[in-house]
Amino acid sequence: MSTIKLSVLRGDAKQGSELAEYEVPYMEGSSLLDCIFWIREHIDPSLSVRYSCKSANACKECMALVDGKAGYLCSIRAKQDTSVKIEPLKGRPWLKDLTVEME
Repeated sequence: MSTIKLSVLRGDAKQGSELAEYEVPYMEGSSLLDCIFWIREHIDPSLSVRYSCKSANACKECMALVDGKAGYLCSIRAKQDTSVKIEPLKGRPWLKDLTVEME
């Protein structure tokens, strides 16, 4: 089975941070946001990420740093048998895991 490995920065501004490693089954056409949803459903429901595209048809909330570059988790496609590092955006108040305060 093909997988994608995600290194996700976990924690908050008070407690500090750590990289958590997850191995997610690769599914054709899935986004990194889909991979985060898979982690929340199958491994750790406490993983925090901001999004609204799946519920309110609004966009621009799932932005994060992917391998050091800002991008929307919903539009970046997962690539099989790769490793990806996902971190919250810099320069915004960090709330928890991948969630930052939005203006």
